[in-house]
Amino acid sequence: MTNHEVELNQLFSALSDPTRRGVLARLCEGPGTVSELARPYDMTLPSFTQHLKVLERSGLVRSHKEGRSRLYQVEPEQLKRVEGWLEQQRQVWEQRLDRLDDYLLQMKEKH
Repeated sequence: MTNHEVELNQLFSALSDPTRRGVLARLCEGPGTVSELARPYDMTLPSFTQHLKVLERSGLVRSHKEGRSRLYQVEPEQLKRVEGWLEQQRQVWEQRLDRLDDYLLQMKEKH
């Protein structure tokens, strides 16, 4: 498996969880502290920070200390990688559907 495939697997694994997707959506609005990000979720802080660690390991978010708080923010380049992969898949499927459409039109003309 190539490094690119490993990185994509990490990205999609991180995105597979609804809590992490929610955190990512929130961070798209701007940076946030752990407590701000955890507030909407009914889970312990240690459990929640595990989600943040997964997002950080995947490269979707990064954090830094600001005073006594840790501030998280989105890493847009990683989101672009996900978007690029999805775009490639969309193009593949559009081409397949176009070929199917052509084939069905040919079959219709023959009958």
